[in-house]
Amino acid sequence: MTQIKAVIFDWAGTLVDFGSFAPMGVFVKCFEEFGIKASIEQARAPMGLPKWNHIRAMMDDDAIAAQWQAKYGQEPTDADVDKIYEIFVPMNEKVAADYADLVPGALETIDWLRTRGIKIGSTTGYTRSIMEHVLPVVKKQGFEPDNLICADDLAEGRPGPLGMYQSFVDLAVYPPSAVIKVDDTVPGLKEGVAAGCITVGLALSGNFVGKTPQELAALSEGEIASLREAATVLLKEGGADYVIDTVADLPALIETL
Repeated sequence: MTQIKAVIFDWAGTLVDFGSFAPMGVFVKCFEEFGIKASIEQARAPMGLPKWNHIRAMMDDDAIAAQWQAKYGQEPTDADVDKIYEIFVPMNEKVAADYADLVPGALETIDWLRTRGIKIGSTTGYTRSIMEHVLPVVKKQGFEPDNLICADDLAEGRPGPLGMYQSFVDLAVYPPSAVIKVDDTVPGLKEGVAAGCITVGLALSGNFVGKTPQELAALSEGEIASLREAATVLLKEGGADYVIDTVADLPALIETL
């Protein structure tokens, strides 16, 4: 226990927005503005990246790129990404607060960490302007992080380590092996790996399963086990040292470290 000095959490799908729903409809709607049909599955695939990079990754999807080529006579460029991004950010600002409920058990985990003197940091693929809509909602629920690094705060975002490095400075914690990164996405886990941290993936609350608590509760144990197993494989391949269902399970894991 004494060797863990801080936990750096992701936000959507990790601390808030069980199932990571807030950006999905916005991505689809933004592409519709340009006459391009994108599916929820295509929108979920790059989850965890800074949102500009997320849109770039969607544009590079073969089916989306083909639609763009057919409609505009050329492959999508970075300038085209800029145009979609300019629409995406204000749209996501409006909906993010509606999906800012803390994941069940998150507040109890936060309290558990606080009582043990473990600092609580955070990084996100959201921009600072989007998080300005999320933070007041979360504060009303009883949580304020010790730091927050947004996708547009630094020169480079996920999967690079700069957000984690800045968190080390903000929280005054080191070495990296004394810090846990908790995330439901591969880019977020790779951020922790690149910084040399212990990495913990979340199987059931995040992007890979993409279901609400109510939808999960309606499934059989076998169906849940199947979803957990599939998500665990992807999270492990993405760099997770450990995989748990949700942040509610983090204290039990830390006690074993």
